[in-house]
Amino acid sequence: MPERNSGVWLPAALLLALGLVAGGFAIRSGIRNFRTGDRYVTVKGIAEKEVKADLALWPLRVTATSNSLQEAQARMAKDTATVRKFFESGGLPAGAIQIQGVEATDLLTQTYRQGVPTSRFIVGQTLMVRTGDVDRIAALAERVGEIVAAGVVMSAEGAPQGPFYLFTRLNDIKPAMIAEATRNARAAAQQFAADSGSSLGPIRQASQGLFQILPRDAAPGQTEEKQILKTVRVVSTVDYLLSR
Repeated sequence: MPERNSGVWLPAALLLALGLVAGGFAIRSGIRNFRTGDRYVTVKGIAEKEVKADLALWPLRVTATSNSLQEAQARMAKDTATVRKFFESGGLPAGAIQIQGVEATDLLTQTYRQGVPTSRFIVGQTLMVRTGDVDRIAALAERVGEIVAAGVVMSAEGAPQGPFYLFTRLNDIKPAMIAEATRNARAAAQQFAADSGSSLGPIRQASQGLFQILPRDAAPGQTEEKQILKTVRVVSTVDYLLSR
């Protein structure tokens, strides 16, 4: 009886051992292939381009005060005409200057006022200058003192001082910049592969970063929208497979 049991278990044990050996080989082979296929390098490609603003926006807030609402409104109409004449004499068409809103404030109606105001009424009006002629706007900005010299009171409240310069043609330069960033990323990957004794394979994964519009001159207090010349930057991240 024991010999019969031994004869039954011996082939089964042998098969089990062979199965474990084969399974172990398959597992080791799988790990080796996984590690080989997982060899890659992550690189970043940067592309930058200097561009010129193609749109200028210049909000101006003009204010007039008086104890008479009618007189304040009359002063506002006169000052608005002075501002229009300034820009039109500088070569801008009348359509480039738009009135965005008029507000009148009666200081005597304010609950938390202190003392007696010297002028009861304040009339404010915002004008928006909008044009693609950024060079002309830059030249007029240097002469803005002429408006003040003419007796026009301009307030910083509710309207930032000076023109803003915008670049609106980003879509026109995107394809070429993405291609340049990708080329730069591949050059970096090729250098890494050469230094590590590897061969550069195909792209494993790629992601395009956000496009940034930055000031060309990154000086303190110099924001992008205040400069006509700007720098557009994009960073692409690419994974390249490596092989021995």
